[in-house]
Amino acid sequence: MRPTGKLHLGNYVGALQNWVSMQDQYQCYFCVADWHALTTDYADTSKVKENSLEVVLDWLAAGLDPERSVIFIQSHVPAHAELHLLFSMITPLGWLERVPTYKEQRDNIKDKDLSTYGFLGYPVLQSADILIYKADVVPVGEDQVAHVELTREVARRFNGFYGSTKPVFPEPQALLTPAAKLPGTDGRKMSKSYGNTILLTDPEPLVRQKLKTMVTDPARVRRSDPGNPDVCPVGDLHKIFSSKETMAKVNDGCRSAGIGCIECKGWAADALVQLLNPMQEKRKKFEENPHLAWDILEAGTERARKAAGETMNDVRASMGMSLAYEAPKVMQG
Repeated sequence: MRPTGKLHLGNYVGALQNWVSMQDQYQCYFCVADWHALTTDYADTSKVKENSLEVVLDWLAAGLDPERSVIFIQSHVPAHAELHLLFSMITPLGWLERVPTYKEQRDNIKDKDLSTYGFLGYPVLQSADILIYKADVVPVGEDQVAHVELTREVARRFNGFYGSTKPVFPEPQALLTPAAKLPGTDGRKMSKSYGNTILLTDPEPLVRQKLKTMVTDPARVRRSDPGNPDVCPVGDLHKIFSSKETMAKVNDGCRSAGIGCIECKGWAADALVQLLNPMQEKRKKFEENPHLAWDILEAGTERARKAAGETMNDVRASMGMSLAYEAPKVMQG
């Protein structure tokens, strides 16, 4: 994840919840992508380090386990940059210009100059982030599948040039992670840029206050009007976070106008608080002593550097650029 500060429920439902469960099946590497933050926010780096730590605190609070997974900050493992450089030598410009998110962000982000080498090349850095650990799978949503496909092409091209005896890199698969539709308080997709988020760190009174202002089914103008939870943003929250019993009450009460929206929102808030309270309790330990989290990052960095270093040894050897002395080949006359 890019370090944009404290995480919200959309981040949790879209990725973090799946990451926590994946630790049981895979050897996972979780990277705070601070160099990627610079691709769009290079003009002001004053918050990057602080935001990186905030992300890690939320990860640990949600259940990422440093005993089972490698948790680190991207820029603390310089091998990412070295592999990015080597990949940039062999990646055609056309591959980068056709990446969907490149065009989309160039068109939509008007307040920043994105005509930079770093922004165009960020998918190559992403490929290096993945392949430096010889990843077999990458958990992504639909919108990131194109990046994994580019990574596969980069791996294939590198292996084609330099993997004559055996491939240096695997071609990783996209592991599509299920992500429920999570609306923000205004009914649009939950996003910091819309100012409609519920943060994982929001205290209970704030969660309840935000839910009270949340938009509902527009058909329910009066308390006596029946509604439809399937077209209501609060109904979407219930589907993700509430129990079957609560969902049954919501379905029955909303469609028959037996409950009002305020009561329905209160039940949604109950479910959110039940999820967030344990996370916030766990987070408090790290907030009171942030160095604990930094120690975890340093330990993760050591593990990441070791794995990345082994990969770079393979890369250099395959390219005939190892760090070891090699005697000049004798020419035969």
